[in-house]
Amino acid sequence: MEYRQLGTSGLKVPALSFGAGTFGGRGPLFGAWGTTDAQEARRLVDICLEVGITMFDTADVYSAGASEEVLGQAVKGRRDEVLLSTKAGLPMGDGPGDSGTSRSRLIRATEDALRRLGTDYIDFFQLHAFDAATPVEEVLSTLDQLVRAGKIRYVGVSNFAGWQLMKSLSAAEKQGFPRYVAHQVYYSLIGRDYEWELMPLGHDQGVGAMVWSPLGWGRLTGKLRRGRPLPPQSRLHRTADYGPPVEEGHLYDVVDALDEVARETGRSIPQVALNWLLARPTVSSVIVGARDEAQLRQNIGAIGWTLTPEQTARLDAASHRPAPYPYFPYERQEGFARLNPPLVRPGTPAL
Repeated sequence: MEYRQLGTSGLKVPALSFGAGTFGGRGPLFGAWGTTDAQEARRLVDICLEVGITMFDTADVYSAGASEEVLGQAVKGRRDEVLLSTKAGLPMGDGPGDSGTSRSRLIRATEDALRRLGTDYIDFFQLHAFDAATPVEEVLSTLDQLVRAGKIRYVGVSNFAGWQLMKSLSAAEKQGFPRYVAHQVYYSLIGRDYEWELMPLGHDQGVGAMVWSPLGWGRLTGKLRRGRPLPPQSRLHRTADYGPPVEEGHLYDVVDALDEVARETGRSIPQVALNWLLARPTVSSVIVGARDEAQLRQNIGAIGWTLTPEQTARLDAASHRPAPYPYFPYERQEGFARLNPPLVRPGTPAL
């Protein structure tokens, strides 16, 4: 397994991490993802550790805390072998204090996560969403308090806009609070919006990317094909509306390109899609999930090999979408492009 710095922090993480969203299986969304219990989860953790996948990502909102509980049971007795990553901020109830990242909410969410995970510290704690009602100084000072208390080691965010992340980084620098070292983002061959602003920001500020839903919300599994109905067993029947949208024609253009490269490499479509992501600038770790051992081993097959520059270029071309303003002039007009050389290009090393 390749290990990378998480952004420009001192924390080294595996290129592939395991997402525990399938653990617990409560509610209409997470129940459709998977219903992995503690015994099954322990087997999946065993397989991960065998190949060097040591980071496990979850969130309090995943199955209303059940994911954290199952993950905690699965790593019991080997806490020193793993990195635990969790998130808080999304609603856990209907009360006024059950969501957001206020001081009281963050302290309570951290204590709850520690209890459910069965640990006395969290390696990487992330804000699951930006809370516009709470001053960033309050958020950062609370995280600083939790870091100083030894309950959190590193901090990051997820699903922030560029200005929200930059505002937070500036406040942290000014006040001497812990900086966000990584941004957990949606990024896939059918969802490359991350590249327009958040990737250049991450590159400039030393904020690594932890990628969620790298297979485009389950659309890049190889089971969806042009001209064919959605397979009866697909979870998309129940979960499509929760995830990132994609235009159908664009999806199948990307799938066609993936299929072609998969045949050339002798790999599966998901393995090609994951391998493409692993070579992108700023990507510290790609989070993969699995309902069972076979699916996990399939995802693990994405590492240990590389696409050729020509194959990467074909996937780039098939997945490209026109950038919105103010980014499109830098993509289309020579004068703008000359001032800002492209960050994303075949062969560009990851941060």
